[in-house]
Amino acid sequence: MPRPIPRRALLAALAAPIPLLSQSQQRPNILLLLGDNWAYPHAGALGDPVVQTPVFDRLAAEGILFTHAFAPNPSCSPSRSSLLTGQETHRLGPAASLYGPLQATIPAYTTLLEQAGYFVGYAIKGWGPGTPADGGYSQNPCGRQFPSFEAFLAARPKNKPFCFWYGTHDPHVPWDRNPAARNRIAPSSITVPPHLPDAPETRNDIRGYYAEVEQFDLEAGAILDRLRRDAQLDHTLTVMTSDNGWQMPRGLANCYDLGVRIPMAIRYPKAIRPGTRHTGFVTLADLCPTFLEAAGLPIPPTVTAQSLLLPPQRDAVFLERERHANVRAGNLSYPIRGIRTRDYLYLRNLNPDRWPAGDPTFYWAVGEYGDIDNSPTKQLLMRTKQEPYFSLCMGKRPAEELYELKSDPGQVRNRAADPQLAAIKKQLSARVDQWMRDTADPRAQGPTSFWDDAPYSGPKFKGRPPQ
Repeated sequence: MPRPIPRRALLAALAAPIPLLSQSQQRPNILLLLGDNWAYPHAGALGDPVVQTPVFDRLAAEGILFTHAFAPNPSCSPSRSSLLTGQETHRLGPAASLYGPLQATIPAYTTLLEQAGYFVGYAIKGWGPGTPADGGYSQNPCGRQFPSFEAFLAARPKNKPFCFWYGTHDPHVPWDRNPAARNRIAPSSITVPPHLPDAPETRNDIRGYYAEVEQFDLEAGAILDRLRRDAQLDHTLTVMTSDNGWQMPRGLANCYDLGVRIPMAIRYPKAIRPGTRHTGFVTLADLCPTFLEAAGLPIPPTVTAQSLLLPPQRDAVFLERERHANVRAGNLSYPIRGIRTRDYLYLRNLNPDRWPAGDPTFYWAVGEYGDIDNSPTKQLLMRTKQEPYFSLCMGKRPAEELYELKSDPGQVRNRAADPQLAAIKKQLSARVDQWMRDTADPRAQGPTSFWDDAPYSGPKFKGRPPQ
């Protein structure tokens, strides 16, 4: 992994140096505003011409906007486990899969901050879905749950720095909140990605998703307004981002951009100059050491990520997934390892004989092709089986995929078998192999059934799956 740029070079570009944090009153508050399945580039600051995100846009203007931020895993609880621990998900045992427990013996930034005197809590959705007790936690790994940010502040001891995780459910399906925003968005204004059919169902789903992105933005704004009124905003390191990409087919649970690329902005006036734009690759895992460094705490040796107070100059990010929902007979995972550079996306499907979207027949969770959450767009695909969209979203995939992003930003033309890109594929494949070895990926040693055999605690779908 590339070494970070020298601290002296970074500090020269900052408005002020990072303060010494030897006294508790100097430590910043830490606020995480986390969307649930909010994908890049769906924010005004990222160039989306339809969705309105004035709070995110202002946060980015007053801090740093990351243009190449990624979730390391396109699944909710694994990506949140990575965020908490600062590690690749394959290093976290069963937590690499949806509902897989995060072990309390693995250092998490929330626990470390609480031990250092921070008041720690969360609202709505913290780590999950899953059962914290299965990993040895007595409460959610994000801390004590509160009904709201206001309730959290009311319980906060005087003069104690806080760490708060606001985990909205937006824009998670069903996209039925914020009808006023949905009605404002004209179907004709929607751009349909090339892997989906351009149909009324698709455009309406995207309208509903956009409306819930705007709902999250409104909720985030209310929290920031409270901090402004309390004169605490400038003493708070604030991050606004998402756990992974959107829930449209070929999004969530996939390592294509719409499944893993996410918006991210950080506001922290004591260390970040307003209007900064960082184009290097970063991941959610980098937030763990960021928070610890800001609080003046040592970073555990288990952490493999890098602090964003010293933004890493990476030329790539590595991606992976294991089992998302339990949707294959035998509880089978669908393992992927890959790399995303500025010009290419290379994915290795380690069990290409399996169905990436889940079995065509209902097994346990969600329904047929159950790694795609239910929506009118999914129902349209299943009803019409229109090509090439059905195969792109539901079909089996070859052992390797390679996409040239300048000519194919939608990642629909697999060129892994193209002899003109053979040298590129070999180079990217070697980088994935090296990353797997360097980070102690169990799959670096060959096939393993570890994630197939890991228990699944998610609920069984009751009744007939939606058609």
